[in-house]
Amino acid sequence: MTDTDAPPSPADLLARLTLEEKASLLDGSDFWHTQPVERLGVPALMVTDGPHGLRKQDGEGDHLGLNASVPATCFPPAAGLASSWDTDLLRRVGEALGRETRAAGVSVLLGPGVNMKRSPLCGRNFEYFSEDPVLAGDLAAALVQGVQSQGVGTSLKHFAANNQETQRMTISAEVDERTLREIYLTAFERVVRAAQPWTVMCSYNRVNGVYASEDPWLLTRVLREEWGFTGLVVSDWGAVNVREDGVRAGLDLEMPSSSGAGAQRILDAVHAGTLSTEALDTAVLNVLNLVEKAGPALADPGTFDVDAHHALAREAATRSAVLLKNDGGVLPLAATGGTVAVVGEFARTPRYQGAGSSQVNPTRLDDALSALRVRFEGSREITFAAGYAPESEDANTDLVREAVAAAAAAEVVVLFLGLPASYESEGYDREHTNLPPTQLALLEQVADANPNVVVVLSNGSVVNLEPWQHRVRAVLEGWLGGQAGGSAIADLLSGDVNPSGRLAETVPVNYRDNPTVGNFPGENGQVRYGEGLLIGYRWYDAHSLPVAAAFGHGLSYTTFGYSGLRLVPGPDGLDVHVTVTNTGPVAGSEVVQVYVSDVEATVFRPEQELKGFARVTLDPGQSREVVVALDRRAFSFWHTGVGRWVVEGGEFGIRVGASSRDIRLATTVEVPGDGVRTPVRADSDLATWLAHPAAGPVLLQALAGTPWHDLVFDAHNGEMMRAIPLLRLTRFPGFPLAESDLPGLLADADAGA
Repeated sequence: MTDTDAPPSPADLLARLTLEEKASLLDGSDFWHTQPVERLGVPALMVTDGPHGLRKQDGEGDHLGLNASVPATCFPPAAGLASSWDTDLLRRVGEALGRETRAAGVSVLLGPGVNMKRSPLCGRNFEYFSEDPVLAGDLAAALVQGVQSQGVGTSLKHFAANNQETQRMTISAEVDERTLREIYLTAFERVVRAAQPWTVMCSYNRVNGVYASEDPWLLTRVLREEWGFTGLVVSDWGAVNVREDGVRAGLDLEMPSSSGAGAQRILDAVHAGTLSTEALDTAVLNVLNLVEKAGPALADPGTFDVDAHHALAREAATRSAVLLKNDGGVLPLAATGGTVAVVGEFARTPRYQGAGSSQVNPTRLDDALSALRVRFEGSREITFAAGYAPESEDANTDLVREAVAAAAAAEVVVLFLGLPASYESEGYDREHTNLPPTQLALLEQVADANPNVVVVLSNGSVVNLEPWQHRVRAVLEGWLGGQAGGSAIADLLSGDVNPSGRLAETVPVNYRDNPTVGNFPGENGQVRYGEGLLIGYRWYDAHSLPVAAAFGHGLSYTTFGYSGLRLVPGPDGLDVHVTVTNTGPVAGSEVVQVYVSDVEATVFRPEQELKGFARVTLDPGQSREVVVALDRRAFSFWHTGVGRWVVEGGEFGIRVGASSRDIRLATTVEVPGDGVRTPVRADSDLATWLAHPAAGPVLLQALAGTPWHDLVFDAHNGEMMRAIPLLRLTRFPGFPLAESDLPGLLADADAGA
């Protein structure tokens, strides 16, 4: 191909577009397509939902998923995938999603979502990863890398502080910058820096009073200038407030189509001089760059292996499930023995995905009852009783009687419980964290009839384990397992696969223990993030609260020993080395978790924070050294005084364990600091001035020999005096400095900074 045959570059196309065409490109053409420019050969791109599976709708699309979608592999939603703590798995799932997206002629898959699980009541928690930003960010980065390796894009969402569904279109998340940076933006930052998603989707809500869709601090300063994002910013569907303000702030593409209203506002603003052509051209160029990236895949969509993807979905579901309890080794079920009573409609009619915009039409669907019957055919009798109707609030006495009889006649009962679809969905938050009353009543009666009860849970958000878990021998958290979840549960119950999932969120003893009580979902259009940094396990640690199941917890059919903890300094931090040994009878996988604590800090810091993790698979008796790298960011905090990440030198704790409440090894390390000096202003308090290495000595010299010196350092009144701003002290009678001296003192401080 000669240079004259090469398609025009985005810059060339930009120069040839009319003003009207530029404005049109910043608007969708319908629900799922961008706007084409046929005159110049710019195609329309299709984007579609699907964090855990492609949701390409047949016919005329709709945002809420009311129309049917084409068959696609339904993987476990993020709540399950996150519990795998397996970046390799997430990358492979991403590759499969990318292949299906490409084969369908779709250019961007709208996901993943990395918003924090601030409250267990958030109705969309099933499609978010974790309460911890490091875990969420690293898993999502792997998923993005996998999808985009296939030549299609992702849309990292929902940027930012979208942690509830109540009033999600208008609520203002009132959150301080340090909390934003350390908790709610970190996962987004890790994905952007590691994987460069093709697009980032802004959220509906406001952040500190400003709509995310028109926040230049969020969309330009932080996302592009600080993190180096080079892709396109798209609105969530219907998130645009004032279109021209969005363009000015860094919002490139409005979706779905505004029927021309957004484009007209852009044109009017350009003509009025309130929107610069430079801002318009920047947004248009981002759209054209996306079109260019999508070109090769559209020209060669390829195919995918339906059976191989189903097998991967089965593997993902087994790695996502978490064995929370296994008293007396009741699991795995023995290959031979007495009758196994399977109780609960979810065993026959699985709930395998969440509700709302992420619903996938699966290529096939496995149920646990059928899978268990196949697995134990000829060796153990499997009986079944429905026990309940999932969406009914009233107990069916006939179903209950049948279930109790089946339980009484069996050697062991596998009881399938969980949340009906109506309990959790995009669009509204949950009212409580309880299982349905009909299911809880059934559990009590089944447990009365048979002491050997294994509960299998199907839910996208955590549920209360108290007060019922003491009535059962084992609890297997299956989450929403995707289309192969039924077979995965049979694999785990039978021992064909050893459980290896670990909780990506804390299960509190009671809902009222969680940190958002009183601050969720807000009032009068605002929700106050009053818990600050103390989200999830950070809160329970800070308040020494017992939990029903700790962050990072998960049991196995084998056991693991930890030894040989050592720290090896690196060029930008240190490597944590630890040897893990499989001390049990079967092969299994362990997740090594590294937490960092700041032994002594000048600011409040959580008791400990996850800063790295690694998954290792070992045969019985096998040992392997695991290495987890910690960079300097792992020891830093966001310093609001200087507006950047800072490592405060000193002693840090390194804790290595199997959960946040199961620390196996610990040590300390001295980390050099950044030598940051908090800037002083005229109205800074006297203590801040005295602590400044340049201005402090000058001020001390001025105070020396005066009554003020003794007053400032008096054992009883000194603390009060040092809290007074220096500017105000200069106005006190007899103070040795005048207000006119402050500019010179500030100059000394700046010179010594």
